[in-house]
Amino acid sequence: MGYKRAGYSVLCANDIDPVMARHYQNNLHPAHYVLAPIKDLVPQLPSAAFGCDILDGSPPCSTFSMAGERDKDWSKHKQFREGQSAQVLDDLFFDFLDVAEQVRPRVILAENVKGLMTGQAKGYLTLIFARLREIGYRPSMFLLNARRCGVPQARERVFICAQRDDAPARNLVITANTPDVSCGEATADLRATDADLLATASVAIDRTWWPLTAPGTSYAKASKKAGRTSYGFGYYKASALKPCCTLSSQHHLVTHWSTNRFLTLLERARISSFPDDYVYEGHIIGCYIQGMSVPPKMMEVVASAVRDQWLT
Repeated sequence: MGYKRAGYSVLCANDIDPVMARHYQNNLHPAHYVLAPIKDLVPQLPSAAFGCDILDGSPPCSTFSMAGERDKDWSKHKQFREGQSAQVLDDLFFDFLDVAEQVRPRVILAENVKGLMTGQAKGYLTLIFARLREIGYRPSMFLLNARRCGVPQARERVFICAQRDDAPARNLVITANTPDVSCGEATADLRATDADLLATASVAIDRTWWPLTAPGTSYAKASKKAGRTSYGFGYYKASALKPCCTLSSQHHLVTHWSTNRFLTLLERARISSFPDDYVYEGHIIGCYIQGMSVPPKMMEVVASAVRDQWLT
């Protein structure tokens, strides 16, 4: 979606998850879609994909997330979502680069979590850069915050941008300095309906800690004041006056600032910079998609910089 906002055409998209495939096809209508593991992708690509301007991939990143198990999960086969075959998630980045070696795009782009830059994961990042150079690309890396890209959400992500060696060497500059957009500004014209509220009923932890938590802070901060150290870690009360914290794929972790309830799907869409008319097959899967996606406005900033500096 971010690429479309930046004026690109999507030639082909790929995922292993049929639910994600349906949502992507129904909302974005790519010319081609391949539902298959990435190892099986290349033989099914349309001829126009070879030598394309950009090959973009966001290999699943939960093993590098600051909130996950990190290196405890490395090299383990994990089932990323229901109904999929188990995969070693930290191998998928190199599977993606194997595809890039065969497709030979002008530019390779890959997004991942900030945790890729910390701890033992830095060694993994070194291997990624070495592999990019091996297949003929000059890599660079950027740590960006979605709130600086016009997204009302403080979401930090790493973008690896690599230019093919046969192109004139040019430094890429990505400028992300948009003033903050608050949750209140983003959702000011929205009114929660009865149907929305049925899907956003609070749970026991919210009834206990939501009234004691200041907007824009976590339940853990309130619980610490009450002598319950770090109780409610991961639960957050949004603020109308500033961008939201990172929205995860779990719908119940962020609550509204003025009413004790979860955010509605449309409120989350605004906070994620998704369009209002994006169609989801339900509240839970909608929250999952928003939480797992690169915010479209954030991707637009990166895609526009690449277009203007490397592709023209």
